[in-house]
Amino acid sequence: MITLSWLLLIALIGGVLALVDGIWRLRARGGNTIVGVIEVIVAALFLLSLFIPAIPWGSVVLGVATLIALVVALFAGGRTGRGVTIAAIVVIAVWLVLVNRWLIIPGIN
Repeated sequence: MITLSWLLLIALIGGVLALVDGIWRLRARGGNTIVGVIEVIVAALFLLSLFIPAIPWGSVVLGVATLIALVVALFAGGRTGRGVTIAAIVVIAVWLVLVNRWLIIPGIN
């Protein structure tokens, strides 16, 4: 049974944005295919870790890995738009801050 919460929705939005950004990087005609492949794999594992408890690393570690992959993709450049990348970075960073209870907002965490 999956409990729908605000933290899960925030993580889903960030993971889907990261996955979409990675797919767009793979479809672009630039030299960012390696960054795109890494970004797709890490984002897919992050999304799976939210629902399947048997993923070897926790969702926090995969969230940090996704955040690192997004920052590398942001500075790698290319022909893809940076808006989705920046939005995914912000959403996953907010999720990491909230899930680690560095900022407590009643009703969210």
